[in-house]
Amino acid sequence: MKDLFGKALQDYHNNNYTEDLITSTNISGEDELPLPYLFRGYSEMPKLEQKALQLAKGTVLDVGCGSGSHSLYLQEKGLDVKAIDISEGAVEVAKQRGVTYVELKDILNETQPFDTILLLMNGTGIFQELSKVATYLNHLKSLLNPNGQILIDSSDIKYMYEDEDGGLWIDTNADYYGELDYFLSYKGENEAPMKWLYVDFERLQLACEGVGLQCEKVLDGDHFDYLVKLF
Repeated sequence: MKDLFGKALQDYHNNNYTEDLITSTNISGEDELPLPYLFRGYSEMPKLEQKALQLAKGTVLDVGCGSGSHSLYLQEKGLDVKAIDISEGAVEVAKQRGVTYVELKDILNETQPFDTILLLMNGTGIFQELSKVATYLNHLKSLLNPNGQILIDSSDIKYMYEDEDGGLWIDTNADYYGELDYFLSYKGENEAPMKWLYVDFERLQLACEGVGLQCEKVLDGDHFDYLVKLF
């Protein structure tokens, strides 16, 4: 991996901001991901993220911490936070911004128990595909202290398959419509595509039941997105 995401965060943090990240998927064209957005404060966050941060309690694991914005907010509230990310550049930036405990680590390699586990900005993305959801949920469940919670958001992207008449062009013989190939480019370089999962609430709830987790919807977002609490 080239870690273009990490490079972009480092550029912004080091005042070398000249352009944004470019994202696309196998079903959508190129889109800009503004770097300042990845450094947003609490007041600039979507309501789903704000709600998740309000609900965080006890010891917290911030999965896919990026530049550390969520962790920094929770630290300021006095919570004990550990942040992890698979991007080396992101981990460096989070450290430099003041996240006390941040580590380069995949969630499946985490073993420490927590009261709250946060997976935000489409947290189900790291599950990659529907067939792996149970593996990730079982592992996350194993990291929960008694009365612990997992706060995770996602979106039902069925709307992206609608035609102008409101009909759907989903191929029923294909894989689940929320399984996407996600492409990232920055300053003319391309990252190898990664699998990224958006999952509708009903399927996530069903998957949770299968591993013995309760799945409670906390809040609906403004655009087919939602926040859930697993416990």
